[in-house]
Amino acid sequence: MVKASDVLLILVAILFPPAAAAFITGCSCDLLINILLTILGYLPGHLHAFWLIYRKMRAEEQYGHGGYHYVGNGQYEPLYDGAVPGQGGYAPIPQAPVNYGATGNQYAPR
Repeated sequence: MVKASDVLLILVAILFPPAAAAFITGCSCDLLINILLTILGYLPGHLHAFWLIYRKMRAEEQYGHGGYHYVGNGQYEPLYDGAVPGQGGYAPIPQAPVNYGATGNQYAPR
């Protein structure tokens, strides 16, 4: 599903590809690559920016909105271990068992 922010990124990439790359990756090696590709030819800069946008959209589908972070080279990782698609990247955190019996359990209150 294409969101309004993705459409805006595509429009920015059409006008000035390094700006779209900067919005997606921040100040990273991919930004430098995009600047160099745009200097070498406008079309390679566009292709690289569109590829970055595509990878970002795929990460949103896989990890949910805001449930990922950019690690470089078009790769994304979940913010939290066990991220489940559709849950915004959040997954339940397993809790340690609580046993308040006289077994000397380390989880008993003191």
